[in-house]
Amino acid sequence: MIKKERRQGYMYFPSRLDADVKIPEGRAISGTSIGILVLDLGYPYLPGNVANASTYNFPVRFNILKGTTIPQILRHDRSLLDMIVDGGQELIKDGVRAIVGACGYFGYYQKEATAALDVPVFLSSLLQISLIKQTLKADQQVGVICASRESLSQETLGACGVDDPSELIIVGAQDLPEFKNILNCTCHYNPAQLERELTGLAVKLTTDNPQVGALLLECSDLPPFSWAVQNATGLPVFDFITMIKCIHSGVVQQPYHGFM
Repeated sequence: MIKKERRQGYMYFPSRLDADVKIPEGRAISGTSIGILVLDLGYPYLPGNVANASTYNFPVRFNILKGTTIPQILRHDRSLLDMIVDGGQELIKDGVRAIVGACGYFGYYQKEATAALDVPVFLSSLLQISLIKQTLKADQQVGVICASRESLSQETLGACGVDDPSELIIVGAQDLPEFKNILNCTCHYNPAQLERELTGLAVKLTTDNPQVGALLLECSDLPPFSWAVQNATGLPVFDFITMIKCIHSGVVQQPYHGFM
């Protein structure tokens, strides 16, 4: 039986919905599952990047936090919290069913944003670490490649559910020459060169630390290269997109079709 009112759910038989349908006052669009908070930056977003709509096979909606910068989020600027909450509220008004951030360092604000917003909130790819760790042997660790090692604080990790950093091997991409173009927002970079640099970093991490059983790419710019990292290391690789696809499947369940 289809409920006359629904907050969640996939309307897969619209013609059978024998009741009035309505949306909240002020909403002009429908059908967007994931809302994404994006920093106000100016470099190319490749397919696979969190901020590229063609990355997804389902609708997403972006909210650009005007005037925000990479240095702000790396230093945990408290003024960002109000912008995150306000941007999240705008996305909720547009009908999204979950909110994610387009930078792993948004995780610093995870608990406060979750308390303030009325849909599930997943601000950081780092939220996957606890799950990944549960799949590994007791003597294995999770390898994390982040944008800036010195900026990945225990406060951010703790807000994302990581209480014991000794379970992780963390390296930063901040010294990779091509990645510096992203950190410095130079508006250009060479994807092939960045792929070579990133896979080299991943191989070094896993060679130096054979106890690493899986990798997490923290940065929202790195998923375009996840397949190359996996090919080079032979390990499971998690990133923002693995998380977002999982979230979408949870907030927008769809029926199965087949036969018996």
